[in-house]
Amino acid sequence: MTPQELLFYCRSGFESDLSAELTDKSAALGWAGYPQAAPDSGYVRFVVLDEEPANRLHRQLSLDDLVFARQNLVALPPLAAISRDDRLTPIIEQVVDSGWSFDSVWQETPDTNDAKALQSLIKALDRPLTSLLKKRGALRRKAGGRRLHVFWTAGDSVQLAMSFPGNRSEHPGGIPRLRFPRNAPSRSTLKLEEAWHTFLPRDEWSSRLNESMQAADLGAAPGGWTYQLVGQGMHVYAIDNGPMAHSLMATGQVEHIHADGFNWVPPQRLDWLVCDIVDRPSRVTAMIERWLVSRWCHEAIFNLKLPMKQRWPEIERCLSGLSDALYRAGVQAEIHCRHLYHDRDEVTVHVRLLT
Repeated sequence: MTPQELLFYCRSGFESDLSAELTDKSAALGWAGYPQAAPDSGYVRFVVLDEEPANRLHRQLSLDDLVFARQNLVALPPLAAISRDDRLTPIIEQVVDSGWSFDSVWQETPDTNDAKALQSLIKALDRPLTSLLKKRGALRRKAGGRRLHVFWTAGDSVQLAMSFPGNRSEHPGGIPRLRFPRNAPSRSTLKLEEAWHTFLPRDEWSSRLNESMQAADLGAAPGGWTYQLVGQGMHVYAIDNGPMAHSLMATGQVEHIHADGFNWVPPQRLDWLVCDIVDRPSRVTAMIERWLVSRWCHEAIFNLKLPMKQRWPEIERCLSGLSDALYRAGVQAEIHCRHLYHDRDEVTVHVRLLT
């Protein structure tokens, strides 16, 4: 059984945006295929029309380069209308027919309210499923880090998929579980923390986030993102006409400047720029472009608020425009963009200058 489709998780309501992104990017890679997605389902299937197995497209579509996807999997055809009296037999048979082997198994559901009702079923099936997979030789101690994903969309509907190290999320459902700090000024603080977990390798945090650094937070009030910067020991220029949390000002690490973030210019080159200003994506991108072309910072994380319609085309225009502007200015940079779990109607962009 040769896999002919890929399976991607996403936030409910953004299936059409992920579908448009996958269609554009697979076509640019020379692949013929089409997305299948139901509104508010929380996932997209991408069916490959080429005779080549979908594994090849999976390797070319890096999760790091996808905006709206939370997880990137090679998938077998869905199993629908399976008997509620014997759910495991068709699963085991499809695994054996595929020839797949793996060293771990995750049972998952879409990130929707309806899917929450399936958690008791997943818990009940966990032990017998694992036992049967071991007996059939599919679940092994050493299988190259490959993982089987048993993706339940209903009590009688499931899709089997495989993930591979280096091109997947290591979080169940593609969702990192972060705890909200009680003393943070706002829940927006989790956006920046998740961005660091997403874009910065954990073993590089000590060299890229430390007390020797200076940062600017544009549109800082009341200080959700500044809180994260202060937590890493940085000195922070908090740019906003609104009030900052007293607890942050008491640290002595924050200089609150009453100014418009779009017009403020730093006194010297900074290590970090962060920005969560609510404005048109094109206007925010133009401001960030000015910072990066001028080399006013070494790394930047900023949010782009999504329009109501044509969200993927708008984000693609902003990212392409920023990349082109940096190239023309002779500025080498890495640019990544993701629709994070703690984002809502926005995406988060990370840029790191290489020169």
